[in-house]
Amino acid sequence: MSKLVQIRDDHFHDHCGVFGVYGHPEASKLTYLGLYALQHRGQESAGIASTDGAEVHLHRSLGHVQEIFTPEVIARLPGAAAIGHTRYSTTGDTTLMNAQPILIDCNKGKLALGHNGNLTNAMEVRRRLEHRASIFQTTSDTEVIVHLMARSTARNLSGALADALNQVEGAYSLVVLTRDEMYAIRDPRGFRPLVLGRLDGAWVAGSETCAFDLIDAEYVREVEPGEMVRISRSGIESIRFAPEKPHQFCIFEHVYFSRPDSLVFGRAVNESREKLGRLLAREHPAEADLVVPVPDSGVPAAVGYAAESGIPFRMGLIRNHYVGRTFIEPEQAIRDFGVKLKLNPVRRMLEGQRVVLVDDSIVRGTTSRKIVRLVREAGATEVHVRISCPPTISPCYYGVDTPRRDELIASRHSTEEIREFLGADSLGYLSLESLRAAVDDREKQFCTACYTGSYPTELVQLEVEAHREG
Repeated sequence: MSKLVQIRDDHFHDHCGVFGVYGHPEASKLTYLGLYALQHRGQESAGIASTDGAEVHLHRSLGHVQEIFTPEVIARLPGAAAIGHTRYSTTGDTTLMNAQPILIDCNKGKLALGHNGNLTNAMEVRRRLEHRASIFQTTSDTEVIVHLMARSTARNLSGALADALNQVEGAYSLVVLTRDEMYAIRDPRGFRPLVLGRLDGAWVAGSETCAFDLIDAEYVREVEPGEMVRISRSGIESIRFAPEKPHQFCIFEHVYFSRPDSLVFGRAVNESREKLGRLLAREHPAEADLVVPVPDSGVPAAVGYAAESGIPFRMGLIRNHYVGRTFIEPEQAIRDFGVKLKLNPVRRMLEGQRVVLVDDSIVRGTTSRKIVRLVREAGATEVHVRISCPPTISPCYYGVDTPRRDELIASRHSTEEIREFLGADSLGYLSLESLRAAVDDREKQFCTACYTGSYPTELVQLEVEAHREG
């Protein structure tokens, strides 16, 4: 019998996407559309919670947004306020019990919560709570916030949220829904993006502005690091719930995660990525005939590289956008089967050409090696690999699914060794200085831990140093 195989993607995977609407009669429909636009941030599960003022309704399931939210399901999510979440697991297993939003009924009332990010002290806090008889229903770090909130002696929900969040460390952008309020909250360092918008008198919140574009909402501003935005019938209220900390915006949002049509951390993503490519061309020029991106994530940087170098840009690799997760593998072995399902070279374009192959990152290196071989087998005489970020040497602990340190090829090998492994004629990574320049990071407000191994939160840094010493 033919074997069903899972196709592994050798990219970092983004954490989650969150979205919320308050004050619109079609809140759940708009939330569905918002999640649809944020599907790239998580493809394992999705959920929507809505309120009609009397009850909080919830539907969650494994799968993609479009598959989960049929018209019949949306009809069971009434009310003028809703929040949604699309998930790629970073902490916790891929099971329905870990799907979000999480719905609880506690002494602060019934509420739903969706979380984008990762709490670095979650295990420590969870152990402490379990010793005090808290019973956890999931393996997700998000539930820690819920239990801390339920134990708070604060009189109102905003106070309870502040109590809970001041006991956790790490990255969180949250949307919270009660029977009559919605909250949008961002951690004091601002690791993950969260933005506010307006639509026909209603308020909307989401991980990226591309979700606003789909529903014709107007972008208003970012939720500031350390800010809790409370939205109710009385209007909008801004609450500073935590002491100010140095900002640490995730730089990989601009390298890869966010959609290029989004505004993230107040800057156009596509503009950043084209500049990455331009700076890459200056740092690592190549004698070549074509600049070819690895689609889709390598396209904007390749456009910048071509514009700066004067080498023609060509889509020499075509991506199949209808690739699922599993496939029936043919009985006869086909070399590079998984990559060939996703990418196909345009042979007549590549034949006899010297190619600059532009991608956003190299993680394990196995997929990049197969792509180089694919381009060579299509007839390219030379393949010069250019990467629009520095070598990735450290895992992320702030809401990104990354391999262990020993699985990251750049943590163990020099650039020359990686070039040899890839089978490329040359290999050039963008420098950290140019990466910062591309996002205009003059005050070092971006987190670059995955490139430096220097982490902005103390607990993670101590663990990393202990691991190195061990």
